[in-house]
Amino acid sequence: MQQLLGPGDPPSFTVHNEAGTAPLLLLCDHASKAVPRALGDLGIGEAELSRHIGWDIGGLEAALALSEALDAPLVASGYSRLVIDCNRWPGGEGSTPEVSDGTRVPANAGLSAAAVEARAEACFWPYHREVDRQLDRMAAAGRRVAMLVVHTFTPVMAGFQRPWHVGVLWNDDPRLPVPLLAELRRDPSLVVGDNEPYSARASYEYTLTAHARPRGLPHASIEIRQDLVGTPAEARAWGRRLAPALSAAVVAALA
Repeated sequence: MQQLLGPGDPPSFTVHNEAGTAPLLLLCDHASKAVPRALGDLGIGEAELSRHIGWDIGGLEAALALSEALDAPLVASGYSRLVIDCNRWPGGEGSTPEVSDGTRVPANAGLSAAAVEARAEACFWPYHREVDRQLDRMAAAGRRVAMLVVHTFTPVMAGFQRPWHVGVLWNDDPRLPVPLLAELRRDPSLVVGDNEPYSARASYEYTLTAHARPRGLPHASIEIRQDLVGTPAEARAWGRRLAPALSAAVVAALA
């Protein structure tokens, strides 16, 4: 199989605050806009890669601030969602999109199964193997933990102005999302979405389905609107703002 990554390419994932003692593992599926050198700029250029189609703007910085505030380990993906989306089933819907929010991605047109497999082996599976390693490590230490994935979303999609500041995404396990929604809604200045602007009940969702559900862990994703986290300072401020609500929700989820 083709080896996609070479010297000078960034790692497939990064781990932050691995020694964190909180009963929580944080993840960031779309933390980076990096592209392996072998794939150039995917045919779309840096300006397009820097848009929301390439990564979750502000997501990593917000997750880092949460990690620091809560003393929780964090695993972050290393490559652009346009190389391969770490929250989609490899080879399935949205995994390597030929068109993303109206932008054609020439390098993704007509990919063979072998090409998708090469991307998955380089950029997808190492990240998800590390998630399992961290969960195994925490379980081996006798720790009961919850899992939260940090995302961000565009303020406008298909002409619709999205009113939510944050959204909590979940499927059928209420242990973490229900108290998290309640805690966030204590702040009257926050507009909070329940499975908005996306739903974690969609069939293409990978991360929560693959890791938290089989282990029986309380879990959810949180989405922050990108116009609120456009700079690292803003994103970190939002991470710190959300930390008390998440901390209280994790305590409730594990009670």
